[in-house]
Amino acid sequence: MIKSSVEIGLDETDRKILKVLQLEGRISNSDLAKKIHLSAPATHSRVKQLEQAGYIRDYVALLDRHVMGYDNLCFVGVSLELHKHEQIQAILETIMSWPEVLECHHVTGEYDYLLKVAVKNTRALEQFITQKMTPLEGIAKLQTSLVLKEVKATTAIKV
Repeated sequence: MIKSSVEIGLDETDRKILKVLQLEGRISNSDLAKKIHLSAPATHSRVKQLEQAGYIRDYVALLDRHVMGYDNLCFVGVSLELHKHEQIQAILETIMSWPEVLECHHVTGEYDYLLKVAVKNTRALEQFITQKMTPLEGIAKLQTSLVLKEVKATTAIKV
């Protein structure tokens, strides 16, 4: 059973902190304290507790892939030939080493894994599929879907 944030010890102040930090990761502690109506030392202490408890995993800069020249975003469905642990681990280690792969998810349904991939253009996509994915031993089937338009893309989850 999945527990709600209330059941796992987050109070309203913690939820406010998490909501603000998801949208404004670079906010100063004093500005955060003002937004949530708490003293700066108390805010700092709560943020540290949230980090130590694992609620806050990391702080990162989110780059604009278009500005960086990665105009093609696609999803690649991957079906495996065999489901032997050693072979799966080898395939996943290889996939995880490729910088084009932004996300890799073990999924239910028609495919075993779903990859979110960013490449600069269709030529780079072709090279990724033909030179990296296709030769990978243990892959039974691939299906690539090119994203025409991102309708919603966020890293913020409901708190």
